[in-house]
Amino acid sequence: MRHPPRSVLLAVAGAVALLASVVVPVVSAQGATPACTVEYAVTGQWADGFQGSVKITNNRAALSSWSLAFDFPGGQKVTQGWNGTWTQSGTTVTVSSESWNGTLGTGASVSAGFLASWSGSNAAPTAFRLNGTACNVDPDPTTPPPTTPPPTTPPPSGGTAPALHVSGNRLVDQAGTGRRLLGVNRSGGEFMCVQGRGIWDGPVDDAAVEAIAGWRANAVRIPLNEECWLGLSGVRPEYAGANYIAAVKDLVARVEAHGMTPVLDLHWTYGQYTGNSAGCSDVHATCQKPMPDMQYSPAFWASVASTFKNDRAAVFDLFNEPYPDRATSSATDAWKCWRDGGTCPGISYEVAGMQDLTDAVRGTGATNVIMAGGLAYSNDLSQWLTYRPTDPAGELTAAYHVYNFNACASESCWNSTLAPVAEHVPLVAGEIGENTCAHTFTDRAMKWLDDRNLSYLGWTWNTWDCSTGPSLISAYDGTPTAYGTGLRDHLRALTP
Repeated sequence: MRHPPRSVLLAVAGAVALLASVVVPVVSAQGATPACTVEYAVTGQWADGFQGSVKITNNRAALSSWSLAFDFPGGQKVTQGWNGTWTQSGTTVTVSSESWNGTLGTGASVSAGFLASWSGSNAAPTAFRLNGTACNVDPDPTTPPPTTPPPTTPPPSGGTAPALHVSGNRLVDQAGTGRRLLGVNRSGGEFMCVQGRGIWDGPVDDAAVEAIAGWRANAVRIPLNEECWLGLSGVRPEYAGANYIAAVKDLVARVEAHGMTPVLDLHWTYGQYTGNSAGCSDVHATCQKPMPDMQYSPAFWASVASTFKNDRAAVFDLFNEPYPDRATSSATDAWKCWRDGGTCPGISYEVAGMQDLTDAVRGTGATNVIMAGGLAYSNDLSQWLTYRPTDPAGELTAAYHVYNFNACASESCWNSTLAPVAEHVPLVAGEIGENTCAHTFTDRAMKWLDDRNLSYLGWTWNTWDCSTGPSLISAYDGTPTAYGTGLRDHLRALTP
């Protein structure tokens, strides 16, 4: 769903924002400015992997290209990187400039990020070399305590969300009992951070999450921003990297503690698109793009999947609303772009297809349920079965979005395009809604989905104007709008 206009939108430009949990000192013991300084950070860590970053500052003559080398002390292995070309030989890691970020003036900084594996220990490297010159000459570095803030209030104990997997065309829990995902979207994590206004739009404390559960919801879809998660360019440090990841993990824990399934959705991504139906001309993740980008989206999913792979209650929605069909008149080209990515007609950046993102998730060992929406903003599933990606874990579901203004918004279309898909795989209507400030359309959609035991989540649990949002609530205590009343009353009737 597109979002209501916002009065403040920060320009996303400049150096990469970093949030350090381990920072190597950058001042020499003699007090003189070193030739170069490097800040190394672990921005996220899990059982056998971590996400890290380096910030390089050149304090001498300007460089036209750069190459940073360092040695891992604990047997760590780089598996993927961005904002530079990453290689590793033995313990030595090298990251070299790309064509577009090679210039590094006096006093200028550049940052790059990576994913890596580790075992035993994850000690930080202590020596860095920029184009062969030693950086950070302080001989006695110390490590400050982690800066990642703890949750403001611990999640409640008691409830727990079930681990899920696919069985035929149903989602089931550990006992094999079918589970329909019935709930809401909680928008904010996709746009607040890049607008410099926070991480969530409104409260996400326990009282706010409990209000969602009070509607008898059992699932909450959480839209995310890949640049904020990865800590990329121009995002304010307090809203990016480790802080952003910690906030997402905290919200997931709260949702699960109330017995609800968290659905993590890649919503806003990198890549410049100015063609038909463009949401913005910005290369950064400040609006909905027609497809995810190869530069960062696989890294995003590798990091998210590594973070939550031991939590089978979490569901991964690969990409919010693909619309490569708006960039080309060929339906075949659009579906091939959707699945295979690469160079797609009408899209200037290299695209990551649904197969690329599926591979990124499965490459971490994660076996969580995956959702993949079709074309036309996830409203077209007409060839989904033909082009669906291959999932070695067998945990793939079809995602569908429907509003009263969509092309496929009638029972006849649902019968002809959705029903055949739902016969083969679980189908989740990740967004349903209408812009009439009423619930006539959503009542019809819910009835059709109920009759087939399918899942749906209303857009959105935010206090916006319902005609531009649309918004389910007028207050975060769960007070519904006229539109939201339809979903609330329906959910309560299903599970009194």
